[in-house]
Order: sequence, then structure tokens, then C-alpha cells
Amino acid sequence: MSRPIGKQALSRKDRQELERRIRAHGASVRDVLRARVVLLRAQGHKQTRVAQELGVSKNCVNKWCQRFAHWGMAGLVDATGRGRKASIGAAKINRIITRAVRPPDGQTRWSTRSMARAVGVSPDTVHRIWSRNDIKPHSARTFKLSKDPEFEKKFWDVIGLYLNPPERALVLCCDVMGQRRAVERTQPGLPLEIGHIRTRTHDYMRYGTITLFAALNYLNGRLITRTEERHAHVEWLLFLKQIDRQTPRTLDLHLIVDNDSTHKHPSVDNWPAEHPRFHVHFAPTSSSWMDRVERFFADLTADVVREGSFASLRELVTDIEQYLARRNATPRTYKWRAEGQATLAEIQRARQRPAQVNMS
Repeated sequence: MSRPIGKQALSRKDRQELERRIRAHGASVRDVLRARVVLLRAQGHKQTRVAQELGVSKNCVNKWCQRFAHWGMAGLVDATGRGRKASIGAAKINRIITRAVRPPDGQTRWSTRSMARAVGVSPDTVHRIWSRNDIKPHSARTFKLSKDPEFEKKFWDVIGLYLNPPERALVLCCDVMGQRRAVERTQPGLPLEIGHIRTRTHDYMRYGTITLFAALNYLNGRLITRTEERHAHVEWLLFLKQIDRQTPRTLDLHLIVDNDSTHKHPSVDNWPAEHPRFHVHFAPTSSSWMDRVERFFADLTADVVREGSFASLRELVTDIEQYLARRNATPRTYKWRAEGQATLAEIQRARQRPAQVNMS
């Protein structure tokens, strides 16, 4: 009589964790292998069959089953101190990290190669250490902190419209995308293909500029737009009249605008008084990120303007109008999701940070 096949003892909690490791996209190959070894043995399969199915040796199957039997899930983790010893001392690693934030004389930043030469290691080693410590000397973020003395008041005025829109009213995020150039590349480039990136010439011919006025309905994402050759208070008034015509007369209109001089021209200032349903809300200075229509302008620039080649100004306008028609056919909203108080706290930390750095 043959000896019965022994099963790997497995609790419900351990089974769930092993199955999770097998399904996890970020799990390493070795973690998945070890989990499958234990699960197959728990199903009653022989060690020989498990080894054949997974393409490993019988000793490998026996090893991880025994480790799991003795230490549970902890037994499937490599013991500390195994593997190749580090060839770079802690002092040198610390030097690579600390010197990264202090540019060399006559330069604005370190590169992996210049740091490697200065410390005496390979560029790959520098890259690994920087990546491990989230150090990116080649990257920089742009920023602009508002100096508006009424920043907080205007901030809550605009955020209030986003978080608690008034009843029987439209919230329109309004702005101008000015001076978009119609340019044509001097030579045709190659299209995108498998194994080949797109190409385009660095030089181009100019055919003029166009200005786009846009009002984004915050609630449904629909757009009211107008193109003009220039951006002055006269064109802005024409746009306000267009908004007045294309919106229901029974609704109040709350317009979020920036502090451009054309929006504060005396002729424009008189508009709300003559049209009581118009309510203008100015965002804080240097805070265009609060106006949701700016997010739409970024999409329009990326999808149409930046990569395009236009043989005339009319061709650019046509492409923009077609894009706008498609967006209005399937409108997309840009909801404000950040918590107001948390945003203010983050801005305050950003204001304090330069002073703290200069004092250190």
C-alpha cells in the first residue's frame, strides 16, 4: 500500500494572502513562485508534480514548504544578511546624497557622470542611490505664490462657487487663451509608426495669431467660445454680450475671471451694473490654477495647437472650432476636489519654505 500524500497545512488567512500575492501586479517573480509552491502542496499535489509544473527542482519545493511549516508567511521571505555584500561604504553613499543638493562650483547642478567622477564610483551607482533617495537634480518645478493682499477672501469666494454652486444660476469659468500662433513646418515630417517616433522640423513659417475667449460651464462642462484677432476690452465686451445671448435669461451668471487689465476696464466695470444677472468673481492675482477653464486650455493646446502644422490662420481656427464642437458634443467637467483649508495650509507652507532654507 502506497504512502498517502501529505498536505501542506494552510489557514484561511494564509490562503487569502498567498492568493493575493499571486494576483498582485507588483509582486516579484520569486514571491509568486513561493506562494504557488505552498498553495499547490496545500491542494495535495506531490512535490515532484509541483516541481515539474513550476519548472523548479524538488529540493526548491521542499525548502519553501519546510520554511512555511516552521515560520508561516515569514518563512517565505529571504533571511537578512544573504546575498552579495555592499561594495560601497556608508560614508561614500552619504557623500553622494549630501553633495547632490550642493551644486559644484560654476554649475547649477550635478549630473550622474560628474558626481561619479567626483566620488569615484560608476554613474549607474550614483543613479541607483539618487533614485533610492528620491533625489532628482535634473528636475525642477515652476511655481508662483500670490501676493494678493485679499488672497484668502478671493480664494474662498471662488472655492465657494465650486463646492456650493448657487441655485438657479450658472458658474462660468472665463478666460482668454491669447496669441496662439498658426505655424507651418518647413518640411513634412514622418508619422508615428511601430518602432519609429514622429519627426518634425525645428523651423517653421508664421501666419499670424489668434485669441480664443472661452467660458466653461462648471456644472456640465459645455463651452461658450469666440475667436478674435486681438484681446482688448472691446473684444471682451463682445464676448460678454455673446454669453448673455447664449444663456437662459432666467438664470444668474457667476463669472470667475482673472485680473487682466481688460477685465477691469471702465467700460467693463459698468457691465454688471447694466446687467444685474452678471456677477463677476475675481480670482487672486497669480492664481490662474484656480480657474477651471485653464485646464481646458491645457487640453486644447496639447491636442491641437502645439503639435499642429497649419498652412494659414484660417486653418488653425477651423481645427480649433472642430475640436470645440466635439467637446461640446461630449462635454467634460473639471471638478474642484481639493479641500479648501488643506490647500491654504499647503500654500502657507510654500511661503514659509524659502525663508527656512535661507536661514539654514
